[in-house]
Amino acid sequence: MKKVLLLVATIATLGFVSCNNAQVNAEKARQDSLAEVAKLDSIAKAQADSIQIAIEAAEAAAADTLGQVVE
Repeated sequence: MKKVLLLVATIATLGFVSCNNAQVNAEKARQDSLAEVAKLDSIAKAQADSIQIAIEAAEAAAADTLGQVVE
C-alpha cells in the first residue's frame, strides 16, 4: 500500500511540475511577443519620423527656391 501511495504522490508531483513549466513557458512566449511588437512599433515610428523630416526638408527647399525666383 505504501508503494502505491508513493507512486501516486510521485505521479501527482510530476504532473504539477509539468503544468507549472508549461505556464512559465507560455508567459515567457507572451513576454517575447510583446517585446517583438514594441520593437517593430519603434522601428515603424522611426521610419515615419524620418519620412516626415524628409518631407519638411523638401518643402523648405522648395519654398527657398520660390523665394529666390521672386526676388
